[in-house]
Amino acid sequence: MQVAGRTVVITGAASGLGKASAKRLAAQGARVALLDRDKEGLDALACELGADAAGVAVDVREPASVEAAIGAVLQRFGRIDVCLNAAGVATPGMVTDGAAPLPLETFRSVIEINLIGLFDVMRHCATSMAKNDPIDGERGVIINVSSGAWSQGQRGQAAYAASKAGIVGLTLPAARDLARYGVRVLAIAPGLFETSMARGLSEKVRAGLEQMILHPRRLGDPEEFAALVQHIVENQYFNATVISLDAGVRMG
Repeated sequence: MQVAGRTVVITGAASGLGKASAKRLAAQGARVALLDRDKEGLDALACELGADAAGVAVDVREPASVEAAIGAVLQRFGRIDVCLNAAGVATPGMVTDGAAPLPLETFRSVIEINLIGLFDVMRHCATSMAKNDPIDGERGVIINVSSGAWSQGQRGQAAYAASKAGIVGLTLPAARDLARYGVRVLAIAPGLFETSMARGLSEKVRAGLEQMILHPRRLGDPEEFAALVQHIVENQYFNATVISLDAGVRMG
């Protein structure tokens, strides 16, 4: 499926990997529906990208908010061809600090945003895609953002790693469910990237993380992630798999 002329829904679009993907796909001629909780960030990005971009505020924890957001996208653009689920949080917390357990609400909140909210957006987008007239035999592409933490989660990442592992587990059965409609489903598991989270690291911590990366020994550029998103959309033979984009990092 060519990017030009297609409608792309991107969650987490106001920053990081979602924002980089929105800018790249818009530059390739896509219509981009930008979904995020950060309305100010959405408005700024939509203004930058022009008439074929629309910012839609959404809280993926709230089913009514998700349903309304997808409805607004369809009202504006008429169809959905690609869904990139990049919204997520990485709230840290040890299972116990020895005196008290991790608050269950902390664990639940991460799962609700990273996994349940992702599935909610995906199911609505998939339903819309199933009604599309096929283009070169397919009706849509869904790309969910997991993380290398799904298999290499560090201390304090129990909730985050569990949520990202859930995305990996979702990929194949969802692809099987949607194959009959000509909709592909994939996941990307990024490693360490230059996002706002990384920019908050101390030089010492950053240097330690870079030593875990095989080659090139640096954090990834969000544009490299965006380039992979574009390639997945355009390469019909990518389906039902999880792609690691991490320069061979192995977290200790």
